Order: sequence, then structure tokens, then C-alpha cells
Amino acid sequence: MSKTAFLFPGQGAQKCGMARSFYETDPDAKAVIDRASELLGMDMPELLFTPNDRLDRTEFTQPAMVTAGIAMLQAVAKTGLKPDVCAGLSLGEYEALYAAGAMSADDAVRTVQVRGKLMAEAVPAGVGGMAAVVGAETALVEETIAPIADVWIANYNCPGQIVISGKKEALAQASDALKAAGVRRVLPLNVSGPFHSGLLAEAGEKLGAYLAGVEIRPLVIPYAANFTGAYVTDSAEIVPLLVKQVSGSVRFEQSIRGMLADGVDTFVEIGPGKTIAGFLRKIDREAKVINIETAEDLEKCRS
Repeated sequence: MSKTAFLFPGQGAQKCGMARSFYETDPDAKAVIDRASELLGMDMPELLFTPNDRLDRTEFTQPAMVTAGIAMLQAVAKTGLKPDVCAGLSLGEYEALYAAGAMSADDAVRTVQVRGKLMAEAVPAGVGGMAAVVGAETALVEETIAPIADVWIANYNCPGQIVISGKKEALAQASDALKAAGVRRVLPLNVSGPFHSGLLAEAGEKLGAYLAGVEIRPLVIPYAANFTGAYVTDSAEIVPLLVKQVSGSVRFEQSIRGMLADGVDTFVEIGPGKTIAGFLRKIDREAKVINIETAEDLEKCRS
């Protein structure tokens, strides 16, 4: 039987103007964005739609991305397009939790604002960073960086793309070691911190304390957790996994392979850009991918 997955991008995909066409054409999408302004004490339309340097700072990126994604979902729901399972890339996991019924829109937006602040405060600016390792076998990357302190695998994105994270000196050492092992491309990423590294373990613990006061609802559909790459069907597992996700590896490729094995044949990427579509093409060229970034994209799904 045919199955559909909804997928949500993470930090790095954000762009000025995301969700604007939904804000201007769908009253329910507009209500989500205006509600976020009230909840967070900021002008969310200005953050999303006006050129500014805050959109790339994690404490603003996170609530902006999740607000935009949940707003888009209001319009998507009206097409009758429904997921059988969902997943998000790192930050996108919170949109997946909303889509799976485990978290309200208000709680998702408030939680990622807290998450963003905790992550921004966890490591002083300039201390850490991230780099993409391109074209290397997973085992080679794991073996090469294993002896190096203060560097971790942050993302298993797709075949030939792994992201490492940690202290800048350790990243430089890891880069040299990988190149000595035959890896041609290790590319520093323009990010504001060493996300998904052990340096953020304390931030994860603090997030757990906050999540203890957040209502986690029974899941309506499964979602694939970043930390394990496996389906979650029991809501009791969600908070511990979100805590570990802050400093743990994102197993996105493993999540997609699990969905494919489960019979998912249509993947709908909801949000700015086509990052996830690019990963999917490298995981399974035959997978059907639909991108919904604008209201115009959504109209094409109706036709």
C-alpha cells in the first residue's frame, strides 16, 4: 500500500520571505504567524519577511523556521494531503512532532525559542563550528575522527555527506586527518555554533527541564526520531529523545531508509529550499519527492 511521509528541513534552509505567500493567502497560516508574535514577544512577520541579520542567529532561526512550517501545514491540510509518517531534519523534528499530533503549535514554537537560546548560550561565540565531509564512506569518517577529542559526527545526511561538529581546533585537526586519509572535500559551514556535538550536552539537559512542563500528547501517526533514526509510536519516548538530540547525531539517512523499508513511496518536503530533496535523491533515486515552499507549489499539488 502506498504511504506518504512529510519531511521538514532544519537550520540552514531558512530564507527571508519564507511562508510569505501562505501568510498572504491563507487566514489560518496567517493566524499561526501572528500568534507566534504574541507568544514570543516579537514581530514574527518582520523577522520572516524583512531582510535582517537575526534570521541566521539560532535563537531567532529556530522559532522562525518552526512557525513558518506550522503555518504552511495549515494550508497543506486543506488539500486533503495527509502523512502516514513524518520526520524533520534536526530542528524540523519539532514540526514533525506537531504534524504527528504530539505537540501543540503554541508549545512547539515556545519550546524551540527556549531551545535556540539554550544552544546559543552553550558555547561562546567563535569556539565551535561545523564542517561537511563530502564524498567519503561513513566508516572512514567515523574511524578517522574517533581518536580526536572534542569533535563528533553531527549529521548522517545521505551517502557521501556527513557533517562533523566540535571545537574549531579539533575540527581543523579532523579536517587534516580526513584529507590525509584520502577525503577530498571537508567544507567549513557558516553556522553560529557546534550543533549536535557533546559541547551542547548541558543545553540538552536544560531543555529537558523545560520540556518537563510541556504537554506531550499521544501520537496520531509515527514520526522518525533524529537520535535513533527509528519510528516513535509511544509518546513517553519523546522528551528523552529530544534531550539527546541536542548533542547527539542526527541520523537522517537512517530515518529515510527505515521509511522506504516501511513502504513509503512519496516524500513531501514542506519548508524553504530543497535540501531534503537533494538528500533523498542520493538515498533513493526512485523515490517520489514533492516540494512545498510556496502557495503556488501547493496549487500544483491540487491539480
